[in-house]
Amino acid sequence: MQRGLVALAIGTFALGIAEFGMMGILGDVARGVDVNIVTGGYLISGYSLGVAIGSPILIFLHRMPLRRLLLLLAAMIVAGNAMAALSPNFPMLLCSRFIAGLPHGAFFGVGAIVCSRLAKPGQGAQAVAVMVGGMTVANMAGVPIATWISNTFSWRIAFGLVAIIGVLTLVGIRGWIPWLAPVPDTGMKGQFKFLRSAAPWLIYAGVFFGQASVYCWLSYIEPIMTKVTHFTSGNMTWIMMLAGTGMVTGNAIAGKLADRYGVARVCGSLAAAMVVVMPALYFCAPLKVPSIVLMFVATGALFGIGGPLQYLIVRFAKGGEMLGGAGIQIAFNVSNAVSAALGGMAIHHGMGLASPALVGVPFAVIGATALFILGRKYRMQGA
Repeated sequence: MQRGLVALAIGTFALGIAEFGMMGILGDVARGVDVNIVTGGYLISGYSLGVAIGSPILIFLHRMPLRRLLLLLAAMIVAGNAMAALSPNFPMLLCSRFIAGLPHGAFFGVGAIVCSRLAKPGQGAQAVAVMVGGMTVANMAGVPIATWISNTFSWRIAFGLVAIIGVLTLVGIRGWIPWLAPVPDTGMKGQFKFLRSAAPWLIYAGVFFGQASVYCWLSYIEPIMTKVTHFTSGNMTWIMMLAGTGMVTGNAIAGKLADRYGVARVCGSLAAAMVVVMPALYFCAPLKVPSIVLMFVATGALFGIGGPLQYLIVRFAKGGEMLGGAGIQIAFNVSNAVSAALGGMAIHHGMGLASPALVGVPFAVIGATALFILGRKYRMQGA
Protein backbone atom coordinates (compact mmCIF):
# COMPACT_ATOMS: atom_id res chain seq x y z
CA MET A 1 0.00 0.00 0.00
CA GLN A 2 1.35 3.44 -0.90
CA ARG A 3 2.09 5.58 2.12
CA GLY A 4 0.43 8.56 0.47
CA LEU A 5 -2.90 6.76 0.67
CA VAL A 6 -2.27 6.14 4.37
CA ALA A 7 -1.76 9.88 4.89
CA LEU A 8 -5.13 10.55 3.25
CA ALA A 9 -6.75 7.85 5.41
CA ILE A 10 -5.39 9.52 8.55
CA GLY A 11 -7.03 12.73 7.38
CA THR A 12 -10.42 11.12 6.81
CA PHE A 13 -10.06 9.40 10.19
CA ALA A 14 -9.80 12.85 11.79
CA LEU A 15 -12.77 14.10 9.75
CA GLY A 16 -14.83 11.07 10.72
CA ILE A 17 -14.34 11.70 14.43
CA ALA A 18 -14.99 15.42 13.97
CA GLU A 19 -18.27 14.78 12.14
CA PHE A 20 -19.74 11.77 13.94
CA GLY A 21 -18.05 12.09 17.33
CA MET A 22 -20.27 15.00 18.34
CA MET A 23 -23.25 12.66 18.42
CA GLY A 24 -21.66 10.69 21.25
CA ILE A 25 -20.44 13.65 23.32
CA LEU A 26 -23.21 16.18 22.69
CA GLY A 27 -24.56 16.01 26.24
CA ASP A 28 -21.13 16.60 27.78
CA VAL A 29 -20.43 19.48 25.40
CA ALA A 30 -23.81 21.13 26.02
CA ARG A 31 -23.27 21.04 29.77
CA GLY A 32 -19.73 22.31 29.33
CA VAL A 33 -20.82 25.49 27.54
CA ASP A 34 -24.03 25.85 29.57
CA VAL A 35 -26.69 25.29 26.88
CA ASN A 36 -29.54 22.79 26.61
CA ILE A 37 -29.31 19.74 24.38
CA VAL A 38 -31.53 21.26 21.68
CA THR A 39 -29.30 24.32 21.38
CA GLY A 40 -26.26 22.06 21.50
CA GLY A 41 -27.60 20.29 18.41
CA TYR A 42 -26.67 23.38 16.39
CA LEU A 43 -23.05 22.25 16.82
CA ILE A 44 -23.84 19.32 14.50
CA SER A 45 -25.65 21.59 12.04
CA GLY A 46 -22.79 24.10 12.17
CA TYR A 47 -20.32 21.45 11.03
CA SER A 48 -22.62 20.36 8.19
CA LEU A 49 -23.00 23.99 7.10
CA GLY A 50 -19.22 24.26 6.98
CA VAL A 51 -19.08 21.16 4.75
CA ALA A 52 -21.68 22.60 2.36
CA ILE A 53 -20.00 26.02 2.12
CA GLY A 54 -16.40 24.83 2.15
CA SER A 55 -16.71 22.40 -0.73
CA PRO A 56 -17.53 24.92 -3.50
CA ILE A 57 -14.60 27.10 -2.37
CA LEU A 58 -12.42 24.67 -4.33
CA ILE A 59 -13.38 26.47 -7.53
CA PHE A 60 -11.15 29.34 -6.38
CA LEU A 61 -8.23 27.05 -5.45
CA HIS A 62 -8.05 24.82 -8.53
CA ARG A 63 -4.73 26.30 -9.67
CA MET A 64 -2.94 25.25 -6.49
CA PRO A 65 -0.69 22.15 -6.63
CA LEU A 66 -2.56 19.24 -5.08
CA ARG A 67 -0.16 18.48 -2.23
CA ARG A 68 -0.08 22.13 -1.18
CA LEU A 69 -3.87 22.24 -1.26
CA LEU A 70 -4.07 19.12 0.91
CA LEU A 71 -1.66 20.72 3.39
CA LEU A 72 -3.90 23.80 3.57
CA LEU A 73 -6.97 21.66 4.20
CA ALA A 74 -5.18 19.60 6.87
CA ALA A 75 -4.12 22.83 8.58
CA MET A 76 -7.78 23.89 8.68
CA ILE A 77 -8.66 20.57 10.34
CA VAL A 78 -6.07 21.30 13.01
CA ALA A 79 -7.17 24.92 13.48
CA GLY A 80 -10.91 24.25 13.68
CA ASN A 81 -10.65 21.43 16.21
CA ALA A 82 -7.97 23.16 18.29
CA MET A 83 -10.25 26.21 18.49
CA ALA A 84 -13.11 23.94 19.56
CA ALA A 85 -10.99 22.43 22.33
CA LEU A 86 -10.18 25.91 23.65
CA SER A 87 -13.58 27.58 23.10
CA PRO A 88 -14.69 29.43 26.26
CA ASN A 89 -18.38 29.67 25.29
CA PHE A 90 -21.06 28.39 22.94
CA PRO A 91 -20.79 31.07 20.20
CA MET A 92 -17.05 30.49 19.93
CA LEU A 93 -17.56 26.72 19.84
CA LEU A 94 -20.21 27.06 17.14
CA CYS A 95 -17.83 29.14 15.00
CA SER A 96 -15.10 26.56 15.59
CA ARG A 97 -17.36 23.75 14.44
CA PHE A 98 -18.17 25.70 11.28
CA ILE A 99 -14.46 26.20 10.57
CA ALA A 100 -13.75 22.51 11.28
CA GLY A 101 -16.36 21.55 8.68
CA LEU A 102 -14.99 23.77 5.91
CA PRO A 103 -12.19 21.40 4.77
CA HIS A 104 -14.30 18.22 4.99
CA GLY A 105 -15.79 17.93 1.51
CA ALA A 106 -12.80 19.64 -0.10
CA PHE A 107 -10.40 17.11 1.45
CA PHE A 108 -12.37 14.21 -0.02
CA GLY A 109 -12.64 15.98 -3.37
CA VAL A 110 -8.92 16.66 -3.68
CA GLY A 111 -8.06 13.31 -2.10
CA ALA A 112 -10.06 11.41 -4.75
CA ILE A 113 -7.98 13.07 -7.48
CA VAL A 114 -4.73 12.29 -5.64
CA CYS A 115 -5.83 8.67 -5.20
CA SER A 116 -6.53 8.32 -8.91
CA ARG A 117 -3.03 9.62 -9.69
CA LEU A 118 -1.24 7.50 -7.11
CA ALA A 119 -3.14 4.27 -7.83
CA LYS A 120 -1.83 1.50 -10.02
CA PRO A 121 -3.74 0.96 -13.28
CA GLY A 122 -7.11 -0.67 -12.66
CA GLN A 123 -6.99 -0.06 -8.89
CA GLY A 124 -8.45 3.43 -8.63
CA ALA A 125 -11.58 2.43 -6.70
CA GLN A 126 -9.47 0.43 -4.23
CA ALA A 127 -7.21 3.45 -3.70
CA VAL A 128 -10.19 5.65 -2.87
CA ALA A 129 -11.48 2.88 -0.59
CA VAL A 130 -8.24 3.18 1.41
CA MET A 131 -8.82 6.90 1.85
CA VAL A 132 -12.50 6.49 2.73
CA GLY A 133 -11.47 3.65 5.04
CA GLY A 134 -10.15 6.22 7.48
CA MET A 135 -13.69 7.46 8.05
CA THR A 136 -15.05 3.93 8.49
CA VAL A 137 -12.36 3.18 11.09
CA ALA A 138 -13.31 6.43 12.81
CA ASN A 139 -16.86 5.12 13.17
CA MET A 140 -15.62 1.74 14.38
CA ALA A 141 -13.02 2.89 16.91
CA GLY A 142 -12.40 6.64 16.86
CA VAL A 143 -15.90 7.76 17.85
CA PRO A 144 -16.19 5.29 20.78
CA ILE A 145 -12.74 6.37 21.99
CA ALA A 146 -13.69 10.05 21.75
CA THR A 147 -16.90 9.31 23.67
CA TRP A 148 -14.96 7.49 26.39
CA ILE A 149 -12.45 10.35 26.66
CA SER A 150 -15.27 12.87 26.96
CA ASN A 151 -17.11 10.86 29.61
CA THR A 152 -13.96 10.04 31.59
CA PHE A 153 -11.93 13.23 31.27
CA SER A 154 -13.24 16.15 29.20
CA TRP A 155 -14.89 16.79 25.86
CA ARG A 156 -12.15 19.34 25.22
CA ILE A 157 -9.57 16.55 25.13
CA ALA A 158 -11.67 14.75 22.49
CA PHE A 159 -11.45 17.80 20.22
CA GLY A 160 -7.78 18.12 21.04
CA LEU A 161 -7.28 14.51 19.92
CA VAL A 162 -8.75 15.33 16.51
CA ALA A 163 -6.40 18.33 16.23
CA ILE A 164 -3.43 16.07 16.99
CA ILE A 165 -4.56 13.59 14.32
CA GLY A 166 -4.76 16.56 11.98
CA VAL A 167 -1.11 17.33 12.73
CA LEU A 168 -0.23 13.72 11.89
CA THR A 169 -2.10 14.20 8.61
CA LEU A 170 0.01 17.27 7.86
CA VAL A 171 3.21 15.33 8.52
CA GLY A 172 2.04 12.36 6.42
CA ILE A 173 1.04 14.50 3.45
CA ARG A 174 4.30 16.43 3.63
CA GLY A 175 6.44 13.32 3.77
CA TRP A 176 4.53 10.69 1.78
CA ILE A 177 2.66 12.45 -1.03
CA PRO A 178 4.83 13.67 -3.92
CA TRP A 179 4.44 17.00 -5.65
CA LEU A 180 1.44 16.74 -7.96
CA ALA A 181 0.52 19.26 -10.61
CA PRO A 182 -2.76 21.15 -10.33
CA VAL A 183 -5.73 19.95 -12.31
CA PRO A 184 -5.93 21.53 -15.78
CA ASP A 185 -7.17 25.12 -15.62
CA THR A 186 -10.51 25.27 -17.41
CA GLY A 187 -11.52 28.66 -16.04
CA MET A 188 -14.39 29.43 -13.68
CA LYS A 189 -17.16 28.39 -16.07
CA GLY A 190 -15.23 25.37 -17.25
CA GLN A 191 -15.31 23.84 -13.78
CA PHE A 192 -19.09 23.54 -13.97
CA LYS A 193 -19.21 22.24 -17.54
CA PHE A 194 -19.26 18.59 -16.45
CA LEU A 195 -22.70 19.16 -14.92
CA ARG A 196 -24.19 19.37 -18.42
CA SER A 197 -23.89 15.59 -18.66
CA ALA A 198 -26.35 13.22 -17.01
CA ALA A 199 -23.56 11.05 -15.56
CA PRO A 200 -22.60 13.20 -12.54
CA TRP A 201 -26.25 13.73 -11.64
CA LEU A 202 -26.83 9.98 -11.72
CA ILE A 203 -23.75 9.51 -9.50
CA TYR A 204 -24.98 12.13 -7.03
CA ALA A 205 -28.42 10.52 -7.06
CA GLY A 206 -26.81 7.17 -6.30
CA VAL A 207 -25.00 8.66 -3.32
CA PHE A 208 -27.96 10.68 -2.04
CA PHE A 209 -30.68 8.05 -2.34
CA GLY A 210 -28.53 4.95 -1.89
CA GLN A 211 -27.07 6.14 1.40
CA ALA A 212 -30.32 7.77 2.58
CA SER A 213 -31.92 4.33 2.43
CA VAL A 214 -29.67 3.22 5.29
CA TYR A 215 -29.42 6.52 7.16
CA CYS A 216 -33.20 6.68 7.67
CA TRP A 217 -32.76 3.69 9.98
CA LEU A 218 -29.21 4.26 11.23
CA SER A 219 -30.04 7.72 12.57
CA TYR A 220 -32.28 6.05 15.17
CA ILE A 221 -30.25 2.93 15.87
CA GLU A 222 -29.87 3.67 19.58
CA PRO A 223 -33.60 3.87 20.48
CA ILE A 224 -34.42 0.99 18.11
CA MET A 225 -31.78 -1.31 19.60
CA THR A 226 -32.60 -0.43 23.21
CA LYS A 227 -36.39 -0.05 23.13
CA VAL A 228 -37.43 -2.45 20.35
CA THR A 229 -34.67 -5.06 20.23
CA HIS A 230 -34.19 -4.69 24.02
CA PHE A 231 -30.43 -4.46 24.22
CA THR A 232 -29.19 -2.57 27.26
CA SER A 233 -27.67 0.89 26.92
CA GLY A 234 -24.34 -0.64 27.90
CA ASN A 235 -24.51 -2.92 24.85
CA MET A 236 -24.54 0.08 22.50
CA THR A 237 -20.74 0.48 22.66
CA TRP A 238 -20.02 -2.91 21.07
CA ILE A 239 -23.04 -2.61 18.77
CA MET A 240 -21.72 0.67 17.35
CA MET A 241 -18.24 -0.81 17.03
CA LEU A 242 -19.74 -3.73 15.08
CA ALA A 243 -21.62 -1.26 12.89
CA GLY A 244 -18.32 0.49 12.23
CA THR A 245 -16.72 -2.85 11.38
CA GLY A 246 -19.48 -3.34 8.82
CA MET A 247 -18.58 0.01 7.29
CA VAL A 248 -14.89 -0.94 7.09
CA THR A 249 -15.69 -4.32 5.54
CA GLY A 250 -18.23 -3.03 3.04
CA ASN A 251 -15.96 -0.20 1.92
CA ALA A 252 -12.98 -2.52 1.35
CA ILE A 253 -14.90 -5.27 -0.45
CA ALA A 254 -16.88 -2.86 -2.64
CA GLY A 255 -13.67 -1.11 -3.71
CA LYS A 256 -12.16 -4.37 -4.96
CA LEU A 257 -15.36 -5.53 -6.66
CA ALA A 258 -15.88 -2.14 -8.31
CA ASP A 259 -12.45 -2.28 -9.98
CA ARG A 260 -13.28 -5.74 -11.30
CA TYR A 261 -16.95 -5.55 -12.26
CA GLY A 262 -17.65 -1.81 -12.60
CA VAL A 263 -18.59 0.85 -10.07
CA ALA A 264 -22.19 1.39 -11.18
CA ARG A 265 -22.96 -2.34 -11.23
CA VAL A 266 -21.54 -2.99 -7.76
CA CYS A 267 -22.99 0.11 -6.09
CA GLY A 268 -26.34 -0.37 -7.84
CA SER A 269 -26.48 -3.97 -6.61
CA LEU A 270 -25.80 -2.85 -3.05
CA ALA A 271 -28.57 -0.24 -3.25
CA ALA A 272 -30.93 -2.85 -4.69
CA ALA A 273 -30.07 -5.20 -1.82
CA MET A 274 -31.29 -2.54 0.61
CA VAL A 275 -34.77 -2.88 -0.89
CA VAL A 276 -34.82 -6.26 0.85
CA VAL A 277 -32.60 -5.53 3.87
CA MET A 278 -34.52 -2.48 5.13
CA PRO A 279 -37.92 -4.22 5.42
CA ALA A 280 -36.10 -7.16 7.02
CA LEU A 281 -34.68 -4.77 9.63
CA TYR A 282 -38.20 -3.54 10.34
CA PHE A 283 -39.80 -6.96 10.73
CA CYS A 284 -36.84 -8.46 12.61
CA ALA A 285 -36.43 -5.46 14.94
CA PRO A 286 -37.57 -7.42 18.06
CA LEU A 287 -35.06 -10.22 17.34
CA LYS A 288 -31.50 -9.65 18.57
CA VAL A 289 -29.38 -11.91 16.36
CA PRO A 290 -31.11 -11.10 13.03
CA SER A 291 -31.04 -7.38 13.88
CA ILE A 292 -27.29 -7.46 14.47
CA VAL A 293 -26.58 -9.44 11.30
CA LEU A 294 -28.77 -7.15 9.18
CA MET A 295 -27.18 -4.08 10.79
CA PHE A 296 -23.73 -5.32 9.73
CA VAL A 297 -24.96 -5.80 6.14
CA ALA A 298 -26.69 -2.40 6.03
CA THR A 299 -23.71 -0.44 7.35
CA GLY A 300 -21.47 -2.32 4.94
CA ALA A 301 -23.68 -1.21 2.05
CA LEU A 302 -23.67 2.37 3.35
CA PHE A 303 -19.96 2.88 2.69
CA GLY A 304 -19.85 0.27 -0.04
CA ILE A 305 -22.09 2.55 -2.09
CA GLY A 306 -20.36 5.83 -1.28
CA GLY A 307 -16.67 4.94 -1.56
CA PRO A 308 -16.48 3.74 -5.20
CA LEU A 309 -18.71 6.59 -6.37
CA GLN A 310 -16.21 9.04 -4.85
CA TYR A 311 -13.70 7.60 -7.30
CA LEU A 312 -16.07 7.44 -10.27
CA ILE A 313 -17.02 11.11 -10.13
CA VAL A 314 -13.42 12.05 -10.97
CA ARG A 315 -13.85 10.31 -14.34
CA PHE A 316 -17.06 12.16 -15.15
CA ALA A 317 -16.09 15.61 -13.88
CA LYS A 318 -13.42 16.52 -16.42
CA GLY A 319 -12.38 20.13 -15.92
CA GLY A 320 -14.11 20.25 -12.53
CA GLU A 321 -12.67 17.21 -10.77
CA MET A 322 -12.24 18.86 -7.38
CA LEU A 323 -15.72 20.36 -7.41
CA GLY A 324 -17.17 17.05 -8.55
CA GLY A 325 -15.46 15.12 -5.75
CA ALA A 326 -16.52 17.64 -3.13
CA GLY A 327 -20.09 17.38 -4.43
CA ILE A 328 -20.18 13.76 -3.27
CA GLN A 329 -19.68 14.94 0.30
CA ILE A 330 -22.39 17.57 -0.08
CA ALA A 331 -24.76 14.86 -1.33
CA PHE A 332 -23.70 12.61 1.55
CA ASN A 333 -24.32 15.24 4.24
CA VAL A 334 -27.60 16.49 2.81
CA SER A 335 -28.72 12.88 2.47
CA ASN A 336 -27.91 12.29 6.13
CA ALA A 337 -29.90 15.34 7.24
CA VAL A 338 -32.94 14.68 5.03
CA SER A 339 -33.17 10.97 5.81
CA ALA A 340 -32.91 11.59 9.55
CA ALA A 341 -35.71 14.15 9.36
CA LEU A 342 -38.00 11.85 7.36
CA GLY A 343 -37.27 8.92 9.64
CA GLY A 344 -38.14 11.11 12.62
CA MET A 345 -41.42 12.14 10.97
CA ALA A 346 -42.41 8.48 10.64
CA ILE A 347 -41.81 7.93 14.34
CA HIS A 348 -43.59 11.18 15.24
CA HIS A 349 -46.68 10.11 13.31
CA GLY A 350 -46.99 6.91 15.32
CA MET A 351 -45.56 4.39 12.86
CA GLY A 352 -43.24 2.98 15.55
CA LEU A 353 -39.57 3.30 16.42
CA ALA A 354 -38.51 0.77 13.79
CA SER A 355 -40.46 2.48 11.00
CA PRO A 356 -37.52 4.53 9.60
CA ALA A 357 -36.30 1.29 8.02
CA LEU A 358 -39.43 1.23 5.83
CA VAL A 359 -38.93 4.90 4.94
CA GLY A 360 -35.58 3.88 3.47
CA VAL A 361 -37.10 1.46 0.91
CA PRO A 362 -38.18 4.01 -1.73
CA PHE A 363 -34.79 5.72 -1.38
CA ALA A 364 -33.09 2.40 -2.13
CA VAL A 365 -35.28 1.86 -5.21
CA ILE A 366 -34.45 5.31 -6.60
CA GLY A 367 -30.75 4.97 -5.81
CA ALA A 368 -30.47 1.55 -7.44
CA THR A 369 -32.39 2.73 -10.51
CA ALA A 370 -30.11 5.75 -10.96
CA LEU A 371 -26.98 3.61 -10.70
CA PHE A 372 -28.21 0.91 -13.07
CA ILE A 373 -29.12 3.61 -15.62
CA LEU A 374 -25.63 5.05 -15.13
CA GLY A 375 -24.04 1.66 -15.77
CA ARG A 376 -26.11 0.94 -18.86
CA LYS A 377 -25.71 4.39 -20.41
CA TYR A 378 -22.04 4.96 -19.60
CA ARG A 379 -20.58 1.46 -19.47
CA MET A 380 -18.21 2.15 -22.34
CA GLN A 381 -16.85 5.23 -20.51
CA GLY A 382 -15.91 3.17 -17.47
CA ALA A 383 -18.99 3.43 -15.27
